[in-house]
Amino acid sequence: MHTFYPEIKPYQRHQIAVEAPHELYVDESGNPDGIPVLFVHGGPGAGCGKYDRRFFDPEVYRIVLFDQRGAGRSRPHAALEGNTTQKLVEDIEVIRKILEIDKWVLFGGSWGSTLSLVYAQAYPERVLGMILRGVYLCRPEDLLWFYQSGTSRLFPDYWEDFIQPIPEAERHDMMGAYYRHLTSDNQIQQMTAAKAWSLWEGRCATLRPSQEVIDSFTEPHRALSLARIEAHYFVNEAFLSEDQILRNAHKLAGIPGVIVHGRYDVICPLDNAYALHNAWPQSELQIIREAGHSSREAGIVDALIRATNDMARSLGEKPDQSA
Repeated sequence: MHTFYPEIKPYQRHQIAVEAPHELYVDESGNPDGIPVLFVHGGPGAGCGKYDRRFFDPEVYRIVLFDQRGAGRSRPHAALEGNTTQKLVEDIEVIRKILEIDKWVLFGGSWGSTLSLVYAQAYPERVLGMILRGVYLCRPEDLLWFYQSGTSRLFPDYWEDFIQPIPEAERHDMMGAYYRHLTSDNQIQQMTAAKAWSLWEGRCATLRPSQEVIDSFTEPHRALSLARIEAHYFVNEAFLSEDQILRNAHKLAGIPGVIVHGRYDVICPLDNAYALHNAWPQSELQIIREAGHSSREAGIVDALIRATNDMARSLGEKPDQSA
């Protein structure tokens, strides 16, 4: 079974100014002359983490990480102004041009899969291939499943903690209620809501409970941007038109892709990946039997690293097999 490549440090860091007031953190690691790959993080609002460079053979890939608007080390933190899917797509193009990359591989999980797909449909000529994990189509039914009624029936104990900060009269619209709390002028109310929102997601992210994953989600700096930006996007249906990704799946023609999805993913259920695979003939769907949503679960890690190695071979590079 494949495990993470060894930890590496960036050889280059950038702060890229886009539309005011946003400034994006971008870094590059691995082989400067390797296959360009863009890691597209989830959330939205999660930012990149310490494991995210380690899905790629650093001898083969030029690994580009960036924190999306308001997330991670991008500034200003947790900002919602000018923060939409369309703006993020254009930010990716800005990064590509500044780094002088002609085409790249997209590697995205959860919301990162959503954004990767929207970008690829807008700029298919810039995409060498895609590796997607925990596919999220961001349809209204997908949002309601996790934030209103669906996952709540699988984890009623965790759900009880999630609804606790919201007055009973507002619980018919949990996303809307949380959005109001997370955009309140009351910072204590904001942080209480952010921790509860992020705890719900962290608890549901893995098949087997993982305190490391929960701690990652609920770290205060990350929890605030994750909760505020997710709520902002989701009350606006991710700034997508009805069934946008599936309707535009024909624009992915000719782009090879691997979809890795946990059988027991309760955040982004498997039907998301199944629908995408059926609409995208060049995709390969790998259903991981003993996994949920998180990119850190052993079966998911193994499948993703196999996919990056296979993608490298298909593009003419031979990866190190010791990972």
